[in-house]
Amino acid sequence: MSTHSKTRTALTAGVAVIAALALAGCGSNANPLDKPTGDTGGDKGGDTIVVGSQAYYSNEIIAEIYAQGLEDAGFTVERKFNIGQRDAYMPEVESGNIDVFPEYTGNLLEFLDKEATATSPDDVFAALKDALPDELTALQFADASDQDTYTVLKSFADENELTTIADLSKLKEPATIGAAPEFEQRPYGPAGAKDAYGIDLKFSATGQGTLDALLAGTVQVADIYTADPAFKTQDIVALEDPENMILASNVVPIVSSDIADKVGDVLDGISAELSAEDLVDMNVQSTVDEKSAPEIAKAWLKDKGLI
Repeated sequence: MSTHSKTRTALTAGVAVIAALALAGCGSNANPLDKPTGDTGGDKGGDTIVVGSQAYYSNEIIAEIYAQGLEDAGFTVERKFNIGQRDAYMPEVESGNIDVFPEYTGNLLEFLDKEATATSPDDVFAALKDALPDELTALQFADASDQDTYTVLKSFADENELTTIADLSKLKEPATIGAAPEFEQRPYGPAGAKDAYGIDLKFSATGQGTLDALLAGTVQVADIYTADPAFKTQDIVALEDPENMILASNVVPIVSSDIADKVGDVLDGISAELSAEDLVDMNVQSTVDEKSAPEIAKAWLKDKGLI
């Protein structure tokens, strides 16, 4: 997740809270950051690999995919899921207490280097690798992402022949974009869109009601994150961003450098298969179908022929 405050749809936020409570109720009372009590070894030789995740259902699904993929390759894996946000888990990742963590390129880059200016997927990845401490390595990033979008109703896009953000200039009146309050000041907010695409936009601080506002027609454009289940459950479409105005934030495994060579083939293989559509679909399975992360991960790995 981003270091800036991410406003999710009401559905997504509600399910995330329910999922977190369910995890807390079903698990032990142990702190997920407690160190392992011993080394159980593994067929690959060496210590147990500790895989962590944020306290966010989508991130936990990806972490479970990593864990099951590594286990199938012969590694012994310990899970430390549902930890929290970057301020809580990054010290543990940097110290080596957590070996593998699913991250998001642009958001992690912002956390490590607040002066970074890269926005395109490749440029962000290159800058991230430079910004990481020597103890950590970024493996290959996936097509899947969790980043801002300029999203419209599909019917609105069809009616006005909208494909890219620049096409918003075709509208007779400036569109209103709904988002979290802080979006207005982001480099990819209305002022950024004016600079990059020459379009005028009004702004509405819709917060957690952003999706509802879009569906109701209160706003014509909405900042909906790319991994949101609404991209499958609702008739909406994200406008293309050919100028890479919006910060790319692709899913990427961050691993301890001393095991990067050992786990690279497994995790890079997962990244090569993990598409944006896959991540949305898995998030729907979690929020709508109420399937567990292990169940979702196993089905995806089998479907891709990875286990």
